[in-house]
Amino acid sequence: MATSVDSSGHEGLTQIDHYLESFPRYLRGQRGLSENTERIYLADMQTFRHYLAMEGLVLTDMDRQMLRGYLAWLATEGRSNREGFARVSVARKLTVLRTFYRFLVQEGLFRSTPVPSGQSFKVKVAKTLPDFLGQREVTRLMDAPDETTVHGQRDKAILETLYACGVRLAEIHGLDVDDINFSSREILVRGKGSKERLVVFGGPTEQALWHYITVARHELTDRPTTALFLNRYGERLSRRSFEKLVRKYSVQAGTRSAVHPHTLRHTFATHMLEGGADLRVIQELLGHTSPTTTQVYTHVTKQEALTAYLSHHPRADEPANRMRPSNLSEDSLPEEHVSTGKDD
Repeated sequence: MATSVDSSGHEGLTQIDHYLESFPRYLRGQRGLSENTERIYLADMQTFRHYLAMEGLVLTDMDRQMLRGYLAWLATEGRSNREGFARVSVARKLTVLRTFYRFLVQEGLFRSTPVPSGQSFKVKVAKTLPDFLGQREVTRLMDAPDETTVHGQRDKAILETLYACGVRLAEIHGLDVDDINFSSREILVRGKGSKERLVVFGGPTEQALWHYITVARHELTDRPTTALFLNRYGERLSRRSFEKLVRKYSVQAGTRSAVHPHTLRHTFATHMLEGGADLRVIQELLGHTSPTTTQVYTHVTKQEALTAYLSHHPRADEPANRMRPSNLSEDSLPEEHVSTGKDD
């Protein structure tokens, strides 16, 4: 493939760096992406930048052959430890690359994007079912914080909010005190793409939040701040801290070690569906733009129903592999083109 750079790839890097400087403005202003999604996009573009330098390519060299080479490199040795990226990561990086080249069209570098469309060129990955906790596990988790301490009261409110409202990590991290409306039991949440929605909460969450805001939060700072959840220095609690405390209490409660804030979001949706909630209502509460994203939880509950049937029904004495419907087997779960996980 012909190129217009020397072996160091210097010209190619100068070119892509020029466009990467203005790419974030495009992501925020025209695509309306969140700060967290923007970071993912830019990190994925650094991987592509490295590939250009390694192969001595420039942006205008892009065609189907070059794209195949990039994806093959990602899948086999794209990471620094010389191992390939997981297929879901490769699919996401392909989506990010398409977005970048659409941006380059707008910048005048191309008349039309040279990256093939998703209809003609895509990476398929198996759709994994979301992990979630059982109701008894949730009860143990909610009871894990020591509510006689300031941090325990804060953590209790965090766990209640994650499970009761099904919010994302980025969303709970960005909550302010004024976002809580106790009279209507609602929280104003700013989701992906700066989209706002209202989520509701019940009595236990109301009690935990009220006690934290009126008592414990004042112990964490005496300075004016809008942030809802604070660290020991009176500053907004970091995303990493949310992850660590959820993991800590899950181990303490004896649930499992790999519990993440997103696990509680999946648990919220699954328990809502099991309780008979309409899928459209769950979609609204989760902030999903597409109903197909929410429908993954129907696969979860169907699998749970099948497991319960095989375990307890007197006529379910056949081996599980003979009873399992083909549309619920692990090998035949639907595949989809995974983009950036924007609706997770």
